[in-house]
Amino acid sequence: MVNFSRFKLDNGLTVLVHEDHTTAMAVVNILYKVGARDESPDKTGFAHLFEHLMFGGSVNIPNYDAPLQAVGGENNAFTTNDITNYYITLPANNLETAFWLESDRMLSLAFSNQSLEVQRQVVCEEFKQRYLNQPYGDVWLKLRPLAYKVHPYRWATIGKELKHIEEATMEDVKAFFKKYYTPQNAVMVVAGAVQLDEVKQLVQKWFGDIPSGEPVVRDIPKEPQQVEARFERVKADVPVDAIYIAFHGPERMEADYYAADLITDILSRGASSRLYRALVKEHQLFSEINAYMMGCIDSNLVVVEGKPLPHLSLEEAEQHIWQQLDRLKEERIEEQELQKVKNKVESTMLFSELSILDKAMNLAFFEMLSKAEDYNREVEKYSAVSSEDILRVANAVFRKENSSTLYYQSNAKEHVE
Repeated sequence: MVNFSRFKLDNGLTVLVHEDHTTAMAVVNILYKVGARDESPDKTGFAHLFEHLMFGGSVNIPNYDAPLQAVGGENNAFTTNDITNYYITLPANNLETAFWLESDRMLSLAFSNQSLEVQRQVVCEEFKQRYLNQPYGDVWLKLRPLAYKVHPYRWATIGKELKHIEEATMEDVKAFFKKYYTPQNAVMVVAGAVQLDEVKQLVQKWFGDIPSGEPVVRDIPKEPQQVEARFERVKADVPVDAIYIAFHGPERMEADYYAADLITDILSRGASSRLYRALVKEHQLFSEINAYMMGCIDSNLVVVEGKPLPHLSLEEAEQHIWQQLDRLKEERIEEQELQKVKNKVESTMLFSELSILDKAMNLAFFEMLSKAEDYNREVEKYSAVSSEDILRVANAVFRKENSSTLYYQSNAKEHVE
């Protein structure tokens, strides 16, 4: 159980405070409700670009890192298709430094051509290194548009193509900041060796006079139900073949999300999971295989991916994966096997509560979803999943007409043959 208090400034900034006096540290986490799904199809990668720009200095603080390092603090950030999250960890007695830094860039980020050019180059280089020049790096640049035809999840957080970042103008950047980087579009969590009254005073001092901005009105298209199987084969200079099968699954706020998440654990969490035991250990057909759910707010993907051993074709590999999926659809899972994965989920969540940063990020995320109180009910929701739920959701998800399959074929194997 993570206890917290909540208050809201007149400008719309929501603040959660979690006091944990077992540590001398504090965390200030700010989640902005903006991700790649908020971008337009012809200007993608902006949320991620902006994550970088936020460290380029503000009007009053040209070097964001220097004052933080001077007080023993660290910071980082990440962008997903749904959110952009910034966090500072520092000794609690230097807490005000974090408020000073975060409020100044929320109010008056420095928009310089030099900063834009520097961060544009950084992001473009990341695009090349991680997505274009790395083995299997472009998988999601291919699999997302295969699985999604309407929803903006059809492009990755990095963006659809380099050109969108290369051609981003200062006007584009300023408009993005003005629309999304406002108090009413943010959730702040302060956690650690802090006092509620002190936090209220400091938040009001540093953030209270920041204009609230215009409300963000989203009109995100809903992905239509997939009615036929989709397939794509690509050939590339990668070490071995790989296969990716993506299925549309429940949205994050749907009750069946928890059953779908447990299904991926049943399939591939640990050495005793079904896919690993059957396809890697016993029959020695794959070198590695995994199943997971993307965890997105809207239409999720349940993904099975693996690398078959050289003696197995991609067609044969796909058949073996389907045999395991069909088994989940046809046979009710034993209670002992289901309880085992539930125990692992509970253990993971309990361990996350040992970190004030994890607690801060989780509280912010659930406050953004609906309300932070739901974070304390997660274990209960996983525990409530029955074997009947697993059977029903497996049958709803693992259908051929609901699948998007990508064969990633190695040129090296083709040459050997």
